[in-house]
Amino acid sequence: MDALLTYLRQLFAPRKAGENRPSAQTLNGADRLLEGLANANRVPGLSATVLKDGRPVLQKGYGYAQLEAGRAVNPRTTLFRVASVSKPIAATALLRMVDEGLIALDESLYTYVPYFPRKGYDFSIRQLASHTAGIRGYRGKEFALDKPYSIREGIQIFGDDPLLFEPGTQYHYNSFDWALLSLAMEEACGRPFAEYVARKVLKPLGMHHTQPELKGEASRELANFYTRSGKGYRPAAPVNNAYKLAAGGYLSTSGDIARLGQAYLDGDIGDPALVAQFLSPQVIGGKHTYYGLGWEVSRDKSGRPFYGHTGNSVGAYSKFAVYPETGVVIAILVNCTHPRLDGAMDQLADFLHHEAW
Repeated sequence: MDALLTYLRQLFAPRKAGENRPSAQTLNGADRLLEGLANANRVPGLSATVLKDGRPVLQKGYGYAQLEAGRAVNPRTTLFRVASVSKPIAATALLRMVDEGLIALDESLYTYVPYFPRKGYDFSIRQLASHTAGIRGYRGKEFALDKPYSIREGIQIFGDDPLLFEPGTQYHYNSFDWALLSLAMEEACGRPFAEYVARKVLKPLGMHHTQPELKGEASRELANFYTRSGKGYRPAAPVNNAYKLAAGGYLSTSGDIARLGQAYLDGDIGDPALVAQFLSPQVIGGKHTYYGLGWEVSRDKSGRPFYGHTGNSVGAYSKFAVYPETGVVIAILVNCTHPRLDGAMDQLADFLHHEAW
């Protein structure tokens, strides 16, 4: 374990900006790939930001934020649902809260939320953050729930259900873990979750466009959200993600999401040993889960180590990847449900890494 932590500290140590930049050929290839997704009608709109050693090498919108009005995507200002990329945002807030001594990773959830229905086993903040607590996932139409629940009210959806397994013995990815975590964070700091995130994460990191999606509060910069219908698109079903803000309820721009990744590369988040805990894949039964605390921690199809997150939500897809060995950050946001772009995102990473940096 000590050797692993030493490796992770080295891997995630702050990087100094270098002079190596992708060639025009590389960037043209990446640009053509993304342009092709819009031209082939595989997405209504897409926002992309790619950083190399802290510098934007590709920042562009493709397709339309609003098909009906013909409004193009602006990667600096167009707001998309970021879906589960909300989890790294929330994880950064949890890290800050741990660093401040307001919450402890190995403390029981019930220390902070004593009114959550008791289960057959106790479970910790760390187990919730790593999806090893045994909380269930969505059932039926819960993925697209359109109820004006607060974070505390939202626990009624799953709170009375038994755990799927003894905590710490299995891995089960779900969004309710982080909805429950955000409630614990509210109780621990004594202020609304969104307020804490804004003050401790968004403002300090310059993520000025990132915000909760509030029902009924439209913004001119907000993209419309779509679901594929035949060869075209129709408006996505209404959804209210307020109760699961930490799991999948934020709006943002690709530029802001890339800025979050760069802050980790620059070492601007906190104590490196604590950061390493969040960016270390959990081990269950001797096997890696490829998930840390709110972060996917894995290797891409070509074997390159990265941390980040993929998101799928009603009317949204997101891909966020930070490559610590090459200093590359990729943030892709799409305003469509399940556009099936995983293969294209692997190809994009290959385009951006085919040169020896």
